[in-house]
Amino acid sequence: MALPVRQQLTYWSIAAAVFLWVLWVLGDVLLPFVLGAAIAYFLDPVADRFEAWGFSRIWATISITVLALLIFVVMALLVIPTLIRQTEEFVKFAPQLFENLRDFLSQKFPDLLDEGSTMRQSISGLIETLRAKGGEVLNQVLTSALTLINMAILVVLVPVITFYLLLDWDNLVARIDSLLPRDHAPVIRRLAAEIDATLASFIRGQGTVCLVLGTYYAVALMLAGLNFGLVVGALAGLITFIPYVGALVGGALAIGLALFQFWGEWWAIGLVAGIFALGQFLEGNILTPKLVGESVGLHPVWLIFALSVFGAVFGFVGMLVAVPVSAALGVVARFGIARYRESRLYLGLETPDDGE
Repeated sequence: MALPVRQQLTYWSIAAAVFLWVLWVLGDVLLPFVLGAAIAYFLDPVADRFEAWGFSRIWATISITVLALLIFVVMALLVIPTLIRQTEEFVKFAPQLFENLRDFLSQKFPDLLDEGSTMRQSISGLIETLRAKGGEVLNQVLTSALTLINMAILVVLVPVITFYLLLDWDNLVARIDSLLPRDHAPVIRRLAAEIDATLASFIRGQGTVCLVLGTYYAVALMLAGLNFGLVVGALAGLITFIPYVGALVGGALAIGLALFQFWGEWWAIGLVAGIFALGQFLEGNILTPKLVGESVGLHPVWLIFALSVFGAVFGFVGMLVAVPVSAALGVVARFGIARYRESRLYLGLETPDDGE
């Protein structure tokens, strides 16, 4: 006999509370494990494809690991140092950028930025803050011993955790399935399949879109000669998962930099704008339809809300688990709404007579 619904809700509520408490208390400790699980989930279809080609699971995992390490070494030698250098230069250049903006506005709109105007004071204060604190904060982040130790731990632990999770992924899924309550196992499996489809579309599909667009923006802007093109392209690709935000932020930043760098060379400014226009065309007509699909099941507002809440409460680890948790909650909410529409609470206790 199944447990009463109220007792089941009590047990599941306790389990959810324990999960949130562990996430809050052990957030920093869980970071490499959460990252490893996310990467293993991302690479599991690749391992399955290798197995379909005749590889054993162990050799599929080894092959993927070796390929990933080669890519990481190339990135570490060629891309990451340039990205760090350009980021440092951009932080140091930011005050000059705002000074140029203030001078430009003063020339074009002298009444807007007179000596006593609020906007002039705000821009001047921002310039002083960036000049005093921007480089200092970045240097502390890049040079602090704790940061370096944490990065070293992540670099060592995440690949190891990813390797073992990827190797035993199918076994782990089977073990979790064996622990499901028998009365509810079919419904849980159906909901889990919907959650997996949502996450597969978003994490694997949208993650690939972000990687492709970030690479395209960075390479194209660097070839166009834009200063800090690698930083702007990486930033635009990183936030592409939020619809239109990546293109708007990256495009505004790139075009703003191009205006100061190429003022008078309108073809160069048009080239930078054209790079983002082409990127939007590729994303909307080729990449997203092919890699993500028609329906992801994660509304942008719901996603932003989940990232904000989990990030504020649980920190960086919370932001990492925000996507799968929000996807799961969305699927459960849709299931609950469907059950509600079938219930007497929605349909009513009485149905009209056939003759009425």
